[in-house]
Amino acid sequence: MNTVSIITVNFNQSLITEQLLSSISLTNNYSKTEIIVVDNGSKVNDVPQWQVKYPDIKFIRSDINLGFAGGNNLGVKEATGEYLFFVNNDTEFTEGLVQTLVGIMDTHPEVGMVSPKIRYFDQTDTLQYVGFTAMNYYTCRNYCVGQFEVDKGQYDNITGPTAYAHGAAMMARKEAIDKAGLMAENFFLYYEEMDWCDHIKKAGYEIWVETKALIYHKESVSVGRASALKEYFMNRNRMLFIRRNAPIQARLFFYIYFTCLVVPRNVIAYKKKGYNGFTKQLFKAIWWNITQGVNSTKLGYPIK
Repeated sequence: MNTVSIITVNFNQSLITEQLLSSISLTNNYSKTEIIVVDNGSKVNDVPQWQVKYPDIKFIRSDINLGFAGGNNLGVKEATGEYLFFVNNDTEFTEGLVQTLVGIMDTHPEVGMVSPKIRYFDQTDTLQYVGFTAMNYYTCRNYCVGQFEVDKGQYDNITGPTAYAHGAAMMARKEAIDKAGLMAENFFLYYEEMDWCDHIKKAGYEIWVETKALIYHKESVSVGRASALKEYFMNRNRMLFIRRNAPIQARLFFYIYFTCLVVPRNVIAYKKKGYNGFTKQLFKAIWWNITQGVNSTKLGYPIK
C-alpha cells in the first residue's frame, strides 16, 4: 500500500478544522494515512493544544499567512506519502473517499492528480464539481461541470481526464509534484491550483476526476462569499494565470477583452450591488500586473 499524506491548511477557523479532522476519523479506513495540518498564521495559535488533543497528527505552524499555495507547500515539505491529498479545511470526508482515489493512482500511472465529486455541504444533494471544461485562454473562462445541479446520479460513471482538479480536494502523485514543482505561492488565493494543473500536464501527466468518490464542501468559509480580498485576488490572479500559461496571441486578445469588456462590466455590477471599494480593488489588481513580473512575490494587498 502506498502512503497517503492528507494535507489541510487552517486560517482562523479552528472549529471548522476540527470538524474536518473528526470526519476523517469517522470515515477513513485507509490504513496508511498521515494527516498534516498547517496553521497559516492564525491570530490564535491552536497548535499546542491540538498536539495534545490529536497526538497522531502532524501540526505545522507558520507565523505569517502564506496563502493557500504557501500553506500547502509547507505541508508538502513535511509529507512522507507517495500520494498527497490536499483538502480544504472546510470539507468533510465520506466513506471510501481516500481508498477510491488511491485506486485511480495505483492503477493509472499517467494520472498526476485526481479530484472526487464535490457536493455543497449546506445543500447535500447539490453538486459543486464533477470536472472542469478546458480553459479558453482568450477570455480566461471555463466551466465547472455539474455545478448547482441536483445530484441524481447523472455523473456517477465519470472516471477519466478532466481539464482541472478542484482545489478543495485533489490527490496528487508525489512524483508529478517533483517534476512540475510546487504551487506558485505568488497567487496567494485563487487560480493557483489551475496554474499547478497546467504545469503538471506540461510535465507529462493527466488530470482526472473520479465521481465514485465524494467529499462535501462548505464553500468560502475563509474569505466570505463577497469581499474586497476575494475581488482583488480573483482579478489579479486571472490576469496572472494568463500571463503564465497562455500563448502570446491569446494573451494579447485577453488584454483587450479584459480592458474593454470585463472592467466596465464589473464596475457597473459593483455599483448596482453596492460593493463599495471593489472598483478600487479591481484597478489595484490591474496595476499589479502592469508593474510586476509573473514571479513577483509582492502581493499588492495587506494581509493580516
